[in-house]
Amino acid sequence: MTDAEKIQGTAGQHGAALNEQAPISHLYLTFESDLPLPPGQPPSISPPDLRRYTSPYTWSYPHKLVVLVLGCVSTFLTAYTAGSYSPPATYIAADLGTTPLIVLLGITTFCIGFALAPMVLAPVSEIWGRYPVLVAAGVFFSAFQIACAHAPNLAAMFICRFLVGCSASVFSSIVGGVIADVYSKEDRNTPMAIYSGFVLGGTGAGPLVCAGIVKALGDTWPSGAWKWCFWHQGIADGLLVLALATCFRETRGSVLLSRKARKLNEWYDALEKQGIYGVWVRDSDFAPRTSASSAESTSDESRTLRRLRWKVQADEERASLGSMVATSVLRPFYMLATEPVVLSFSVWAAFSWAVLYLGFAVVPYLHRGDFAASYPTYAAMIVGTALATIVSIFQERLLENKKWTGEERTTSRFWLMMRRRFPRDAPEARLYFCCITALLLPIGLFVAFLPSQTAQPGDPGIVLAVGIGLATWGIYVIYLASFNYFADTYHIYASSALAANGCCRNVLGGGFPVLTGLMFDGMGVRGGGIMLGSVAIVLGFIPIVLVRWGARIRSRSKMATMLQKS
Repeated sequence: MTDAEKIQGTAGQHGAALNEQAPISHLYLTFESDLPLPPGQPPSISPPDLRRYTSPYTWSYPHKLVVLVLGCVSTFLTAYTAGSYSPPATYIAADLGTTPLIVLLGITTFCIGFALAPMVLAPVSEIWGRYPVLVAAGVFFSAFQIACAHAPNLAAMFICRFLVGCSASVFSSIVGGVIADVYSKEDRNTPMAIYSGFVLGGTGAGPLVCAGIVKALGDTWPSGAWKWCFWHQGIADGLLVLALATCFRETRGSVLLSRKARKLNEWYDALEKQGIYGVWVRDSDFAPRTSASSAESTSDESRTLRRLRWKVQADEERASLGSMVATSVLRPFYMLATEPVVLSFSVWAAFSWAVLYLGFAVVPYLHRGDFAASYPTYAAMIVGTALATIVSIFQERLLENKKWTGEERTTSRFWLMMRRRFPRDAPEARLYFCCITALLLPIGLFVAFLPSQTAQPGDPGIVLAVGIGLATWGIYVIYLASFNYFADTYHIYASSALAANGCCRNVLGGGFPVLTGLMFDGMGVRGGGIMLGSVAIVLGFIPIVLVRWGARIRSRSKMATMLQKS
């Protein structure tokens, strides 16, 4: 029976008549709340349609799929934007009177906006809802993409790129929250794996497509070559805004409850104007709740006619917007300074993101404007991401093996050892496979940069492509592991931990495209590759340390210990 049908029913009980002088009682509204009935015959005023305010966890599979697809496409386009800027850098420099190296600072300004904006906009989405923030961000995202194509000078380009980064960051930071809004913890890994795949896939698709645009138009229409790199994104982003505006529905649970409470209270007001006062409310709903009595209260059918208004607990407990923004800005840095897990994972993720952004600049650097030779490398980033996504989903299903979880009895020494040494219910379970697959990052770097033919003119780019593809697979593993591990370890503080992680990623990643040429000029391609691969190997011990001593490290964390006790 729907909420509306419950409201439209009649009550078979009788009570004292109420009027406007009767006091108003308040109850907290939840998605499970039993909506009380008005007295007497069904009222002439139709009850509100509450179907739009059901819990997102209970939405149908197709409905959730629409939300997931929109979220993944929007995130894909933001990653696409990050990678699409480097192929036309030479033509932008020629038109704006500067050098390609200086033009690449547009990636840096993009990343600065990408790192800082979520700390302000994420709290706004918790108060106003996901829908208005996503749609508004999409409008700005599309508009400033077009503005980049019409930038008259370098300063205007950098400002537009910063604003593109600010608006694009909303999708990256909020879509993860949207997935958490819609999917329960047990069902979340596959959607998160797909979402992460679209993030990394976009970074390969952006430069791949824009390299093709530049190659097709560069000789005959140099200005149009780089301008179309922005125009086609502005068009795609505009279509995304239309899709979000028409197909996306609000997913934030507290916002849906607030709207549901407002609709119900407006209906009660309308009923009272017609002389219908009060609804039949269970007396147990107003009784003090204890663990001993909570089970009995569900069977207590004693009801009293009361004037009722609904309220939402999250609205009362929520701090002011200014306070939330201050917390959103300060807490990530506090966690970086006090939480070893957050610091170590953020350094690891930041380095991996720096390698990802290095790929945007290293291909033009090595191939000296030969766009055809760059296609295999960018395609390899997409293929590596696709393989990583498929393997990650398979690994998660392996983690759910009943012999591992203990749901199925077994005498196998192997599974008994796995239960004892690698417990499935520990947060570190998110890192078991990561300890192995993350090694693909240093392996990929060595494959890409150690062979002598990588830096030779005329090289078709196959070796470089294989190395970058493997490295992208490793980066994907690190990206997904940080999301899942922080969510399981820090719970309500996970967004702050992820904000710290994201800030480090984008700040360091934004600087690497500019440093690529300087590093390889000074150290050589092999020297730079050895340095990067060696750092990746050292940082690869982070998940191994956490798997081995994670419980002990978490026991010394004030936040993790407090959350474990609560």
